[in-house]
Amino acid sequence: MECVVQGIIETQHVEALEILLQGLCGVHRERLRIHELCLKSGPNLGLVASEVRLLCDLEQTEPTWTVRHIGGAMRGAGAEQLSVLVRTLAESKVSKNALRLFYSLGYKLDHELLRVGFAFHFQRGAQITVTVSSVNKMLKLHATDEAVPVTPGIQLVEVTAPASSENYTEVVAAVSSFCEYLAPLLHLSKPGVSTGVVPTAAAAAASLMSDGDEDGDGKEVVWHILLSCGLLQY
Repeated sequence: MECVVQGIIETQHVEALEILLQGLCGVHRERLRIHELCLKSGPNLGLVASEVRLLCDLEQTEPTWTVRHIGGAMRGAGAEQLSVLVRTLAESKVSKNALRLFYSLGYKLDHELLRVGFAFHFQRGAQITVTVSSVNKMLKLHATDEAVPVTPGIQLVEVTAPASSENYTEVVAAVSSFCEYLAPLLHLSKPGVSTGVVPTAAAAAASLMSDGDEDGDGKEVVWHILLSCGLLQY
């Protein structure tokens, strides 16, 4: 299982978000360049269609492949009240021949994307990963060098954390708590729920850029931003 929220941010504010994440996480970012292929099953594999994603990490000296299957989201009254989506997830490392294998099984390529950006991995009540990326589409099959942005000027932010049926409540709380620190720059919600950009983003970004070289931990930086945006009072 995993807990996940998503949001969008204008590209002009991404550098400020990186400064904020660096202060909050205390770790260095990792560069991100992922070629994602979405495959869907054909009629020969059953009446219920299935979908898998092949992810090729192009940042590695020797590109590595991962197969991922995203299952259904948790349902029920309790799930509706959660600010974070909880869903099943299965993934595994595979060889570079995986695409050929899925084609032979009857899967067909539905679409492919190139995600370029950075990620932070850290422990904060849960093992949290924050990715910030530009989502690009290919004009030609597998032509990653010719990819163009799907939404120019806008980047996707995703916060995820692994969970289990025993601890998802604690993980949801950890993710929700962390997202509060990012609120001046962007709003994070369950995937599929569009919230747009936040009105305080420009002021928060300006504050971060001016204070980015000053000493202090992440909480102090965020506290200062909240005050400057008028979201807190002395």
